[in-house]
Amino acid sequence: MFPYLGIKSPQRKELTKSFIAENGLPSKVELEKVVKGLWDLPEREFHYIAIDLVGKWAKKLEEKDLELLEYMIVNKSWWDTVDTTAKYVGVFFKKHPELTKPTTLRWITSDNMWLQRMAIIFQLAYKKDTDVDLLFEYVLRKADSEEFFIQKAIGWALRQYAKIDAAEVKRFVEVTDLKPLSRREALKHFK
Repeated sequence: MFPYLGIKSPQRKELTKSFIAENGLPSKVELEKVVKGLWDLPEREFHYIAIDLVGKWAKKLEEKDLELLEYMIVNKSWWDTVDTTAKYVGVFFKKHPELTKPTTLRWITSDNMWLQRMAIIFQLAYKKDTDVDLLFEYVLRKADSEEFFIQKAIGWALRQYAKIDAAEVKRFVEVTDLKPLSRREALKHFK
């Protein structure tokens, strides 16, 4: 689907680390330009480097940087970049909680499958801080989706939250009409 240079992840990370050590991290002011420049390149490794750079600035992202995160979600989209970006989207919303509901509601109701997926998975690392009502609301909104990547996202998000409250996830799955794939993924670790 995307061309690759053939650089394995550990080697790419080492090259990026060496480059930053020699040249410094792009400044916050330069971040958007650098990320979009990397994103414009065809090979996938450049997109991964862009995500890594955003990760270096994740805790200092400002409200205006939401636009950049959305750009990364909807351009040259595939599960690999969207799922990796989800970690930093989660960090962003922890820093800007007032933007969480309006933004993710816009995403889950959009026609863009990758924005929908992000609305479902951005809380994966939240653990006990997961807004379970929001998670369940978004799962219900997309429970009938025929899209593979949405069904997998639903199962993944529920399975992740089950590590915090297994009984609540099991109850939710029992009373919710989920697609078989979502149900299987959600209950994967239940005996």
